[in-house]
Amino acid sequence: MVHAMLETPMRTSAWRMIAYALIVLLGALTALPNVLTPAQLATVPDWMPKSQVVLGLDLRGGAHIALELDTKALVAARSLDLMRQARATLADADIRPASIRLDGNTTVITLRAADQRDAASAAMARLSTEAGDLDRRTVSPTELRLSYADVGVATLTSLAVEQSLEIVRKRIDELGLAEASVQRVGKDRIIVQLPGITGDTGIDQVLGSTAKLTFHKVSMAGPAEALPPGYSWAKLRGSTERVPIETRPMLSGEHLADARPAVDGTTGEPVVTFRFDATGSRIFAAITKANVGRPFAIMMDGEALTAPVIQSPIIGGSGQISGSFSTKSASDLSAMLRAGALPAPLKVVEQRTVGPDEGKDAIERGVFTGAIGFVLVVAFLCLLYGSWGLVANLALALNVILTFAALTLLGATLTLPGIAGIVLGIGLAVDANVLINERIREETRKGMSAIAALDAGFKRAFSTIVDSNLTALIATALLFMFGTGPVRGFAVTMGLGIAISMFTAVTVVRVVMGEIVRRRKMKTLVIEPMFRLKLVPDGTAIPFMRARFMGLAFSAFLSLASIALFVSPGLNYGVDFKGGIQLDVATQAPLDVAAVRAKLGALKLGEIKLQQSGDGLLIVRVESQPDTEVAVRQIRAELVKLDPGAKIHGDAVGPRVSGELATTGILAVIFASLAMLAYIWARFEWPFAVGAIATLVLDVTKTVGFFALTGLEFNLTAIAALLTLIGYSVNDKVVVYDRMRENMRLMKSLTLREIIDRSINETLGRSLYTSVTALVAMLPMAIWGGSAVASFAIPMVFGIIVAASSSVFIAAPILLFLGDWRQSRKYRPHRGAVETSSEAQMFRVGRTPLEGEAALP
Repeated sequence: MVHAMLETPMRTSAWRMIAYALIVLLGALTALPNVLTPAQLATVPDWMPKSQVVLGLDLRGGAHIALELDTKALVAARSLDLMRQARATLADADIRPASIRLDGNTTVITLRAADQRDAASAAMARLSTEAGDLDRRTVSPTELRLSYADVGVATLTSLAVEQSLEIVRKRIDELGLAEASVQRVGKDRIIVQLPGITGDTGIDQVLGSTAKLTFHKVSMAGPAEALPPGYSWAKLRGSTERVPIETRPMLSGEHLADARPAVDGTTGEPVVTFRFDATGSRIFAAITKANVGRPFAIMMDGEALTAPVIQSPIIGGSGQISGSFSTKSASDLSAMLRAGALPAPLKVVEQRTVGPDEGKDAIERGVFTGAIGFVLVVAFLCLLYGSWGLVANLALALNVILTFAALTLLGATLTLPGIAGIVLGIGLAVDANVLINERIREETRKGMSAIAALDAGFKRAFSTIVDSNLTALIATALLFMFGTGPVRGFAVTMGLGIAISMFTAVTVVRVVMGEIVRRRKMKTLVIEPMFRLKLVPDGTAIPFMRARFMGLAFSAFLSLASIALFVSPGLNYGVDFKGGIQLDVATQAPLDVAAVRAKLGALKLGEIKLQQSGDGLLIVRVESQPDTEVAVRQIRAELVKLDPGAKIHGDAVGPRVSGELATTGILAVIFASLAMLAYIWARFEWPFAVGAIATLVLDVTKTVGFFALTGLEFNLTAIAALLTLIGYSVNDKVVVYDRMRENMRLMKSLTLREIIDRSINETLGRSLYTSVTALVAMLPMAIWGGSAVASFAIPMVFGIIVAASSSVFIAAPILLFLGDWRQSRKYRPHRGAVETSSEAQMFRVGRTPLEGEAALP
């Protein structure tokens, strides 16, 4: 659609106009439910869309589930493993005891003779576990006892909770529940918050079940017969029958490679299909081959799911589980099996509905200041381009509407990082409109007619817009592929915004402007500011490259200082990254959240998050403190002033951002940067790519240093700010580089330095207008937005200034230096060598420029 617009005549065909109108109309209808109240939505006819964008925890809230590790079950399971390990260790030492049994959680070893005691004690001394030292006791000359000491139980619990955290996160991902929060609280609890979920959905059972799958032999004994040694009865799921299974499993679920819900081809009932890895396939094949004609049981959490008869050897490593499943239960079981088994059951000790993670007052403040910023952008574009600014504003409004329509159709979850992606998409849409209008201005100054200036302006701006947007889209795709959580949420909204801006800022604007020019029969297309005031006068010729050494030196100094600040004092990591203190506050009457925020903020304890619960409970999270007890006492004192009858329970809380999430986020940014480098290299040449990426690294280091210097909390919102700046910075570099590339083709008599200076001056208006537009959008949030958006808006204001200046004083000098370096390694082609186009001649590595060409080989 966008490519076709280059050949579009000034009179747009009726069919194309209808197609554009239908896209806009359907988008508006799809986005409309997002601005309606529940009561208004109920009156909407059934034939109209009613779906709304799912808001994340930080914007809306959701289900709050407290899970507690079943320590007794954990110790019992580990004690059984310890008994088996002790039996194997004694066998390796060639010691045959009279018996080894469990007495509670204690392994009791009875020796045949007293002379075995020393050897057995030495063997048990070599026994090691993940919990460290064991409690070893000699009760009599022929009896040894092993058990986990109190320190060992605490270590087991801590390790199990950490393992459970990752498994719960994986289960949530497998269920398709995006943007959930999973945190450790205290010694043995995990808090799970799921956005937009209320009521009893059964998710707590999916999260808490161990999902430990095992495969067992089944005895042929009847119900009235005595079971052989090593066998026990197990209940068959969905039935009153019991199955006599061998206690020791033949195979465990740790060898599962995949599990999926399916439908049985014969019965039509939901089943779960599974597939083993290579090791599991070999074991499964051997088991089924040796037990043809005998039943075997598939067990999970002490219950027999099914007990089929093995009809023939199963050598493919796959099978299916049936057992009165519903479609949902089959899907849930598949998700649990893919995520892995928990080390012990997680008991649901609390379940309720909570409000926004940032607090309703903070969200409302952030949204209000964001709306002010948008109004300022609209006003600035009208000031900048007069009545033509209304067309640009129409494109911006359509961009936001269609972005929300796309998010609604995709069922995506919108969070604060996602809103950051929308902000960047709006910024790129503004940039496209500025590029188009500035190009049209240039063509009009050359004396072109209205139609010719409009056509030439769009054509010349199109390649720049495509390059800058494709660079950002490549980065967005890789952020989505390799990132998780907030990084992926940012990538979704940013990608949609960029793709939609290509339609609204290019196609729609061209059609509207073309219709206006045609219907008014304009002779010339004059785009002037409302008050005849230009930030960049025509004919500006500032010799920027004279300051290249000063610019690079100052930039290097700031980046080195930023690295030093990153090392010491370092970043002020918020609760999201390093955890802190969580207090559950039960009050006699609901508290004014704004008043609570003001009281606790005065304590200067760093980042504070307030979250209201549906039952009147207030959750307070504060970042880690040097003296936790003192901090808790201070918070209690302030809360009691607001409500003397408040009941407060405090505990330590772990980080929301797991080590795995942080690692994947960093890798996503690295891969995205490499992809952008490759694209710029392919589209421009390697000096341009090196200059853009080097400048990007310097921009990011300065912004990180800004966080360290100011002490702003570095949380998930700060990650969104950094990702936005990466996209904004690269876009700015590509726009300037595109003009340099164009001038290298057209102005072959100029040196590279002259071309760079000229190109910067020609794009200076665009750079200033885009930067000012972004600044007026961010300033209200930075000044009045409050804590919910401070970690995003304030660094963005700093980053916009850094990114705009770095395009001139860092990226351009790097390109000049690399061009000069390549010039110094020049050589002339052999006689008879065939040269291709003038562009190939200009950019060929190491060749002496022909007379009249730019200096960059």
